[in-house]
Amino acid sequence: MTTTGMTTKAVLFHELGGPEVLKVEEVPLSAPGPGEVLVRVEAIGLNRAEALFRAGTYYYPATLPGSRLGYEAAGVVEAVGAGVTAYAPGDPVMAAANFEFGTYGVHAERVVLPEEYVVARPEGVDAVTAAAVWLGYFTAYGGMALTGGLRPGDHVVITGASSGVGTAAVQTALRVGAVPIATTRGEGKRKRLLELGAAHVVTTDTEDLVEEVRRITGGAGADLAFDAIGGPGFARLGDALRTGGTAVLYGWLDPRPVELSRNWPLTTHTYANGALARTAEGRRLAAGFIGSGLRDGSLAPVIAETFDGLERIADAHRLMESNTHFGKIVVRL
Repeated sequence: MTTTGMTTKAVLFHELGGPEVLKVEEVPLSAPGPGEVLVRVEAIGLNRAEALFRAGTYYYPATLPGSRLGYEAAGVVEAVGAGVTAYAPGDPVMAAANFEFGTYGVHAERVVLPEEYVVARPEGVDAVTAAAVWLGYFTAYGGMALTGGLRPGDHVVITGASSGVGTAAVQTALRVGAVPIATTRGEGKRKRLLELGAAHVVTTDTEDLVEEVRRITGGAGADLAFDAIGGPGFARLGDALRTGGTAVLYGWLDPRPVELSRNWPLTTHTYANGALARTAEGRRLAAGFIGSGLRDGSLAPVIAETFDGLERIADAHRLMESNTHFGKIVVRL
């Protein structure tokens, strides 16, 4: 990177904690060096990972003080460094969410990223929609289809189905031709999940997950579980699968140790989006799936709420931690 003497506003935190630790500060802005791209950010999408990172419970730690934050953003290329041929000033792009966001966090007005950390924004997609697209659908497609082997006709149990990734997973399962069984804690989100396209909804506070999935599948069990939670409840997901089924764990919202089912044999995968997104082939496959889905309307991100201004970042995090939202939270710059 080459120093410009310029600055930009960015979200930082200097201590671990709740949304109140997030600060908007002026930070130095470098000119893009060889292989780098300068992006003017138009909108950012929030993900549960950022709340875990900010609180010190993510799978890698923040470097304090002065950690950056943010995986997901949509914007426009303002400048490129030497050797960059895939992008030019004026190109609409998205962050590829394949980086260590304590260093490259994109919750800022402008960011400099290596070009492999950038993907082209699908044609005709506005910034708010684009900020809600990449990570959710990449996680759903990469986790269920590329890792879990989801096939047409398969029954898939999707936990945390009202979240940004969860709603993307329901739509992704439908596009693959599978049968999504959505889980949610209470009755409040059942109707919206059914309207979204979930074939079945299990409310885990009042219904037995294993019994319901067995009933839905005629006693056979589901083919795949796509889980954001982990912990002891992961064993119950395994119990709800058919013999030889597959469980994909992509999140650790429950910090307790993961427990495995005694329903053997099962295939269990852990899934990290960044590992796949760091490969050109992974980005190509996901971009093709997501772009074609947006064009034909089978993929349409659910926006829970849009906040205006980077200064509303703490309010956006408070909404995310309330667990009352349905879909993706976006901050528009």
